[in-house]
Amino acid sequence: MSYPNELKYTKTHEWIKEEGDSLLIGLTDYAQKELGDIVFINLPTEGDAVTAGSSFADVESVKAVSEVMSPVSGKVTEANEALADAPEAINEHPYEAWIIRVGEITETEELMNAQEYEEFLKEA
Repeated sequence: MSYPNELKYTKTHEWIKEEGDSLLIGLTDYAQKELGDIVFINLPTEGDAVTAGSSFADVESVKAVSEVMSPVSGKVTEANEALADAPEAINEHPYEAWIIRVGEITETEELMNAQEYEEFLKEA
């Protein structure tokens, strides 16, 4: 499994990429492997508010339905609509298949760098 150094990570297995004054959020390689084949994603709508520590989407895999948690509070400025037709992209390219872009960020949960995230996974 890979964990790119330029990303930040959460204890609930989301990744965060800073792009200017907004953040891209997706599921880590670890999360997609644990979920198995993803067959559906329920995306939020542009303009929706997200709250740090709360669910903003859910993904359905062949194993279960799982919530995707927001590591930040802010507003959805874009949802990756391509995932609605091809949710398996999360399995195929977890660090390219971002789920949402968030702006107007007011709060951020504790985030880990790649090394800290790998250590966290070893302890889990």
